[in-house]
Amino acid sequence: MGADRPRLLAVTLLTSMDHKTMKEVGIGGAPKAHVVKLAQLAKKSGVDGVVASVQEAKAIRKACGREFLIVTPGVRPKEKNGSAAKRDDQARTATPTEAIKAGADFIVVGRPILAAEDPRAAAQAIVDEIAVAK
Repeated sequence: MGADRPRLLAVTLLTSMDHKTMKEVGIGGAPKAHVVKLAQLAKKSGVDGVVASVQEAKAIRKACGREFLIVTPGVRPKEKNGSAAKRDDQARTATPTEAIKAGADFIVVGRPILAAEDPRAAAQAIVDEIAVAK
């Protein structure tokens, strides 16, 4: 298959889950250990990459290599006053800058753009932040 083929991604652990919610569904231990193990299993299975939080991106990159794709949801830009943005239902969030510096290939930003008074300006601010982070 050529470079234009679709990429297959696996989901590791939902960004809405933290240590407490993991325990509630019967998963013990820290999220990072489970996510890295699941990413390695996905790679071994032939998957092109994973969807995982920024908090695990560096460990995934180290364990799975540069060519393994990492898509990070739960990205929330900082508010203009410097405070953290609203997290909504996301337990493990990060800024666009943190995502890029952690090794994310792609980020997912939904509500902060959709809920903005000016969605185009909100999206452009995120693009500008990413450009500075690189």
